[in-house]
Amino acid sequence: MTVKALVLNCSLKKGDEESNTEALVKKATGIMQREGVFVETVRVADYKVAFGISDDMGGGDEWPQIFEKVIEADILIIGTPLWIGEKSSIAAMVMERLYGGSSLTNEKGQSIYYNKVGGVVVTGNEDGAKDAAKSILYGLSHMGFTVPPNVDTYWVGEAGPGPSFIEADGHKNEFTKQHVQMLAFNLMHFARMLKGNPIPAQGTVIQ
Repeated sequence: MTVKALVLNCSLKKGDEESNTEALVKKATGIMQREGVFVETVRVADYKVAFGISDDMGGGDEWPQIFEKVIEADILIIGTPLWIGEKSSIAAMVMERLYGGSSLTNEKGQSIYYNKVGGVVVTGNEDGAKDAAKSILYGLSHMGFTVPPNVDTYWVGEAGPGPSFIEADGHKNEFTKQHVQMLAFNLMHFARMLKGNPIPAQGTVIQ
């Protein structure tokens, strides 16, 4: 049973610029890859994604390229840094664009996101990780994704300016390491479970 995972890295950094969010994401996806999961990471800042609530805004909008990968994936992980205690502006835009596609349906007439699982990875300084995680996880659940337990992992530095995840050796933090494992294994377990036993159509079809 092949399971596909897609990471949408919502860092504000483009290209090959070092991303603390991606560094933490890789701790989780490394576990998944060792367990036979196919993983693809997209850095959203490298695409021309338009603002809007639609699966395709037209006019050169490159979201449809990303959206196609979302549809093909069994697992979706949203990775975001924190700025002013909030998820990034790109993460907010991604959630809006995902919402724009939530009225599309699968072959049973359910939301296109049914039988997919979602999780979140957050990095930053000071506070805001839990607020960002609950915002993203609620949004995914509301759209139709299944949100297993303990699928938020995060690392935040001390108050005020300071080293970020990579520089601070955040990968050594025991709490973060534990939650990386829970996120990875719970996402894989529920993805496999839903592939073998999809959510029934009764009562879940969009009218």
